[in-house]
Amino acid sequence: MDAHDAHDDAELVALAARGSEHAFRTLYRAYVRPIYWLAHGLLHDASDAEDVTQETFLVAWRKLPGLELAGDSLLPWLATVCRFQAANRMRAQQRDRRHTAAAADETIPSTVDVEQQVVDAELADRILREVEGLSPLDREIFRLCATEGYAYQAAADELGVAHGVVRNRLSRIRTRLRTVVKEST
Repeated sequence: MDAHDAHDDAELVALAARGSEHAFRTLYRAYVRPIYWLAHGLLHDASDAEDVTQETFLVAWRKLPGLELAGDSLLPWLATVCRFQAANRMRAQQRDRRHTAAAADETIPSTVDVEQQVVDAELADRILREVEGLSPLDREIFRLCATEGYAYQAAADELGVAHGVVRNRLSRIRTRLRTVVKEST
């Protein structure tokens, strides 16, 4: 089964959940590239992206037995796992940098850190304002999918709308937020 189609994912997930390494390898081969590129886009470092990609698939291997695939594809769930793994790595790196900087010299404030905090706070405010300006349905879609990691179909079921509505609106929301981020940099 070298060819992989999205409609095979439910069957492959079920087989992998029962311990089939062949099924898991098939899923891995199908999704390792998009997960790597997502991780690279989040972390901007090839080595970190490779590590997060591997961590994503390790988490997937452990969690597949309890997973109920919400849509036709495993990719949205893997992308959510990847985002959490990348966020964990970024927090750990920030914590390590803070400890290293604190140990190096606790008396001199870092202007770069202060500047970055101001930029980050302004960007967070702009993003929050943008999200607050969304329609109530779009805010709910953003909360469920981007914040809580719901798959499109799960969010659609929760909100009583079609899968395509969630997918299309989330795409527009992400485009709006990317524009806000680009304008801030």
